[in-house]
Amino acid sequence: MTLQTQLVLRAFLEDPATERYGLELCELAGLPSGTVYPILARLEQVGWVDGAWEDPAVHEGAGRPRRRFYRITEDGAEQAREAVARAYRSRRQPLPGWAARPGR
Repeated sequence: MTLQTQLVLRAFLEDPATERYGLELCELAGLPSGTVYPILARLEQVGWVDGAWEDPAVHEGAGRPRRRFYRITEDGAEQAREAVARAYRSRRQPLPGWAARPGR
């Protein structure tokens, strides 16, 4: 799992019940839209995230483009917590002897 995917998942896990739109997730994760939207598409494909377009009356009334809202699924939140914890643990462990570089 990439660091960028972990950042997006952490943004969802801050408040799993909250729907978030794409640019909001970009801000929370500190990543550009060109990175976040492909991650959201992949998470949606595997069922970790559900996405839905907002009602046209809302964005038309606000005079802005239509937003797609995303929410992490219950199963997705559970899987995300495990995956992020696993990735964190793997970085915190020392390298095996054969992988250590001389002088480190």
